[in-house]
Amino acid sequence: MDLATLKALRPTEFSEAADGYRSTSDMASSANSRIDNQIVVAMRNSLESQSATAAIRQLTELGKNFHYIQVECGLVSAALEAFSYEVGAAKSKLDAALEGARAAKLTVNADGSIAYPSGGQKSEDGKIPEGGTVSGLTDDTASAVGRQAAGFDPNPNHRLAQEYADQIATALKEATEADEKWAPKLRALKADDDLTVSGRDWADAASDTRGVSEAGKHYLDSLPQPLRNGSPKDNAEWWKGLSAEEQAVWMSMRPDSVGALDGLPATVRDEANRIVFDETRGRMQTELASIPAPPSNEWTWTGAGGHASKVHTDEWMQWHNKYGDRYDHLTASLNGMKSIQTRFDATGKNGLPEAYLLGFSTEGDGRAIVANGNPDTADHQAVYVPGTTSELENVEGNINRMVNVWHAADDEADGKSVSTITWLGYDAPDNVVKDAPFSNYAYDGAPEFNHFMDGLEVSHSGDSEPHRTVIGHSYGSTLVGAAAQTGHLNADDVVFAGSPGVRVSGADEMDVPKGHVWNEEADGDPVPDLGRWGHGGNGFIIPSDPEFGANEMTTDTEGHGGYWDEHSKSLRNQALVVAGKGDSVTLKPPPDPWAHVK
Repeated sequence: MDLATLKALRPTEFSEAADGYRSTSDMASSANSRIDNQIVVAMRNSLESQSATAAIRQLTELGKNFHYIQVECGLVSAALEAFSYEVGAAKSKLDAALEGARAAKLTVNADGSIAYPSGGQKSEDGKIPEGGTVSGLTDDTASAVGRQAAGFDPNPNHRLAQEYADQIATALKEATEADEKWAPKLRALKADDDLTVSGRDWADAASDTRGVSEAGKHYLDSLPQPLRNGSPKDNAEWWKGLSAEEQAVWMSMRPDSVGALDGLPATVRDEANRIVFDETRGRMQTELASIPAPPSNEWTWTGAGGHASKVHTDEWMQWHNKYGDRYDHLTASLNGMKSIQTRFDATGKNGLPEAYLLGFSTEGDGRAIVANGNPDTADHQAVYVPGTTSELENVEGNINRMVNVWHAADDEADGKSVSTITWLGYDAPDNVVKDAPFSNYAYDGAPEFNHFMDGLEVSHSGDSEPHRTVIGHSYGSTLVGAAAQTGHLNADDVVFAGSPGVRVSGADEMDVPKGHVWNEEADGDPVPDLGRWGHGGNGFIIPSDPEFGANEMTTDTEGHGGYWDEHSKSLRNQALVVAGKGDSVTLKPPPDPWAHVK
């Protein structure tokens, strides 16, 4: 970039263009929301035909287009804002240098060099030190040498000229670097020429997000930052303190950071996490497609040692050693994302409210926090913590359990609004025998859970305080107990189902009002006995034990996973608690102390 171009440049024009792209992004977001949560929902509820099904499918694809437009236009806006910021800083440096040169009566040439007049004290021969012309230097060493040489010149104009020439050169260099950095980034922010938003398109969007975020780090760092390890209240205050422009930049450049912040509105977290969700899915789909399929001849038989044994083929082992772990991770993650998408697509079916993605990650076993209904406006909130073996790959069952709780609680809520949340926000034990007996999973996840619960309180925007219930299943109940033991649980009721123990000795230690700890233990559920007797008989007091002091609810389901069976008493009792109708719960009769003598 030359001097004339930078002098004539108006950085505000790029910021104004960014405003236009941001408005387009907002309109696309609104259109996507209307299609998914209003138009499609109305069609599902009122029309049943092949043509209606086809129309819904086409509308769903149109919604994907609008979401893609939202993301890409948001990135264009963020890139233009970052370029405006960087080139604006260079322009300010140039303007200051030109003003200084004019005030010192120096002449700035078209190439940025500066001519300075004669001046200073006369020499012994009566001559005034001559003037000259200097060019700006941007290399630190060369610039230091140039300033030193100017300092030795008896003509003081030389020193001033060198200073301003260096400032002009630095401004031109910074403007050129900004132009060379952002021009290709902006050119890359374009879609292909079809109307189908494919996995490859979203993978490209993920690359765009990463590129704009990396290139715009200096600009993003100039904006207000969330407090490191801030509380949900800190997070909320930070977000509210941002301008609309700054919020949009954060959403586009760092959706992963925005979506992970407890205390922010559910609508904001959902928008950010859906960007991460679609980009991650597209990237993983593209990567998985590039991996050769596993060989079909996985197994063979060998007669080594005189006995026939089934072993992996050499071909399969070579494939597995090269691709196996990554292939398995991609496949598991995509299966989990398919389940989340299924829940998104179920909005409106049988009255099911909009889903909100409040947390998402594919790191390790994966994370997913999915709400049925907006918790920020709900009168009743229920947060479910799943147990051992829970991970992103098998999240569908845990999501469906809270769908069932939502339907049952909505029936009991007398018209008040309900939001039920599946909180897979921790690393659950992978194995009942090898991992579940250890408490580290619970204590490691407890701070995150308490943080999330506090965030629900901070972000709630209803007219009155919500009634909040925590539901812990299996090892999830252990985490809930650890959360109450080590911090503030921020709940009104606690429900345990199939609990192996909660690390506290009684209901009075659960950080909720007296009489608001509930428990279910179904016939044929072996997990409570695993906790009760432990390894070698060294077990725990569990919520099912009378001395624990929980309200023991009746169950009519069997086994460890049936507590959420539709139309069951087990489910209805939980729903009554969620709806604030604990007085209507059906309780088991207390044990007969004389039963052993009858």
